[in-house]
Amino acid sequence: MMNSGVIHFIADDDRHAILLCQKLLSFLPSNNLEDPPQIEGDPNVDPNPALDDVVPTEGKKGYDVRVVILKVVDFADFLEVQSGYAQNIVVGFARFAGRTVGIIANQPSVNAGALDINAANKAARFIRFCNAFNISLVTFVDVPGFLPGVQQEHGGIIRHGAKMLFAYSAATVPKITIILRKCYGGAYLAMCGKDLGADRVFAWPTAEVAVMGAEGAAEIVFRKEIQEAQDKAAKRKELIARYREVFSNPYVAAGRRLVDAVIEPALTRRHVARALEYLGTKRELRPPKKHGLMPL
Repeated sequence: MMNSGVIHFIADDDRHAILLCQKLLSFLPSNNLEDPPQIEGDPNVDPNPALDDVVPTEGKKGYDVRVVILKVVDFADFLEVQSGYAQNIVVGFARFAGRTVGIIANQPSVNAGALDINAANKAARFIRFCNAFNISLVTFVDVPGFLPGVQQEHGGIIRHGAKMLFAYSAATVPKITIILRKCYGGAYLAMCGKDLGADRVFAWPTAEVAVMGAEGAAEIVFRKEIQEAQDKAAKRKELIARYREVFSNPYVAAGRRLVDAVIEPALTRRHVARALEYLGTKRELRPPKKHGLMPL
């Protein structure tokens, strides 16, 4: 399961397997022409202060994104799919105010949440599945970029990463994105930014939307100033802080219409639930054609 990704769920026994099947089917419509079943969900959309301290402000500190998911979905009920495979990304089913959603989230506690070949394939397949059954997509973003390395390049990370972009751009269901912290480079697009057709993009105050991290960018942009300073370490620290304040904060992204609203973490559930309600009648017509050309 951890190597091949061919197993989606593991059951302890027959009874557990039946319960898993029942739970999975509760999220799905009878066929692709129906909307997912809408049940009486958790009506509570009050602020949840516990979310304010979940994500560390220090970009290099990891955390479990499942904690964020469980604090915003109905009754802390989340059915994770392929939990043992490509653990740097988390996918699964949940509900907001009774509406079924598919959740895709970077996992900062594994490889800092960077996207690799397996993660891209896992996410792309799940996105396509949700779109096929009219299930809205909610994406939680905390990604430093695509995983670098010779092995990834030889394995075709660009081609596999393109599957994820294709899946998101081809999806016609409501797409809501929440940027929790890092959102860098090409991975910004891969995690369903505005340019890939997201209907709503919300950002926490801790969000950083940029080509790269402030540390790396400052080294390039202010290289001459750092080299000429008497105290290079202090100057570097000062310029990193300046770059983060001027360029990589969520308000700059909002000013460029890459983010619809910068929200308080405690109000995330309320914003997502309202957006799903508003987008419930979304219909996106595409030009007739035989099929798209997926980057296989």
